[in-house]
Amino acid sequence: MPTQTLIREATTADAPEIVSLVRELAAYEHEPTAAILTVEDILRDGFGPAPYFHCLIAEQDGEVAAFALYFFQYSTWEGRPTLYLEDLFVRERFRKLGIGKGLFQCLARIALDRNCTRFQWECLDWNKPGLDFYEANGAKVLREWLNLRITGEDLKALATPEK
Repeated sequence: MPTQTLIREATTADAPEIVSLVRELAAYEHEPTAAILTVEDILRDGFGPAPYFHCLIAEQDGEVAAFALYFFQYSTWEGRPTLYLEDLFVRERFRKLGIGKGLFQCLARIALDRNCTRFQWECLDWNKPGLDFYEANGAKVLREWLNLRITGEDLKALATPEK
């Protein structure tokens, strides 16, 4: 019997599944305790009056198989929006069915529909299957750009005026 994939916008009812998918992704990335996100966080930040993110859900024969969580940035050099993919994750038993590519294509259509000049994301340097997939779909690895981050106490210290 042929299988059927459905890609749709997430709803508030998907919040527990989104949290579960994020935790599965964290485990895949060898950081199982780092994902502290809650259902309340998803509901507040993704479905409120001014959502910080959007999310696609992929279902395979009615079962949640994958998700893609994204938001929009702005390119000052190009004077146009960009689509930033925060996370894309396909559950292991659903891999190699074209679900990841389907999500990727859907995101590309959203980017074009929203007049975005680019679609970008990050990938861990050790994630060869991910890098191979992305490059096979036209992505270029930008090795000259380094990611920078300030968190925790360092962020608080930076935000606190010196006395």
